[in-house]
Amino acid sequence: MVFQQIPDIQLQKGKKIYFLSDFHLGVPNEEASRLRERKIVSFLRKATQDAAAVFIQGDLFDFWFEYRRVVPKGYVRILGQLAEMSDQGIALHFFAGNHDMWMRDYFLKEFSMPVYYEPQKMICNGKHFLLGHGDGLGPGDRGYKFLKLIFRNPVCKWLFGILPPVLGIGIADHFSKRSRLATGVKDDVFMGEEKEWLVSYCKEVLKHEKFNYFLFGHRHLPIDFTLNEESRYINLGDWIRHDTYAEFDGEVLQLKTFQP
Repeated sequence: MVFQQIPDIQLQKGKKIYFLSDFHLGVPNEEASRLRERKIVSFLRKATQDAAAVFIQGDLFDFWFEYRRVVPKGYVRILGQLAEMSDQGIALHFFAGNHDMWMRDYFLKEFSMPVYYEPQKMICNGKHFLLGHGDGLGPGDRGYKFLKLIFRNPVCKWLFGILPPVLGIGIADHFSKRSRLATGVKDDVFMGEEKEWLVSYCKEVLKHEKFNYFLFGHRHLPIDFTLNEESRYINLGDWIRHDTYAEFDGEVLQLKTFQP
C-alpha cells in the first residue's frame, strides 16, 4: 500500500487540529439542513480561536456536483465561514466522500482547500496519521466498490456534466431524498471487531506501515478503537445525530462531542 502524503505539520503551543465529517447538508429537508448548517458554523467559528488546521473528511453535502461554471445553490453560511477561516491563515483540507465525490477546483480556488480522493498520510508533531473518508476500504462491499469505479470514471463525470444543471441536480436531489439519511434508516451500532470493515482495513495497513492514528468518516458512528499499544482507529461519527469531532493538540488525540 502506497499513500500520498500531506506536508508535515508542526503545531505551536496552544494550537490544535480539528477533524470532522458527514454533515450531509441538504437532507432530510431544507429546515433541518439549515439548522444543522448553523450548528456546524458555530463550531467552526469557535474552532478559529485555536485551529492551525481543519480537516473535513467527506460528505459535507448530501449531493454536490461542480459544473464548469455552476455549483449547487445554497450553503452560503458554511462556505462563507470556510472562506473566512482561509483568509485568517487556517489550513483547510477536504476529503471527497461518496456523496460529494464530484468535486472540481472550486474549493481550491475559493478557500485554498485541497481536495483528496484517496487516503492520505500525514505526520504532525511526530505522530503518524492516515486520513480519509472511509468509503470502499477494507473487505467486502463489492457492489459499492464497483459503483464507485463507475461514478469516478472521467467519462461518466463528463456525461453527467453535459446535462443542464436543472436536470442533473434535479435527478440527484430525487435520489438524495430516498437515501437512508432522508428516510431515517439508521446504521449506528458497533458490529464487533471482526465485522467492522474499517477495523480490518487498519489492521491490514499496519502490516506494512506504522500509524498512530487512523481517522475516517463514512460510518456515521463515533468509534475510538485501540488496534495495538501504539495505534488507534477513530471514526468521526456525524453531525446528524452525534455532533462529534476529533481534536489533536500536538500530544493527545480526543474524540469529542460539540456542546453549543
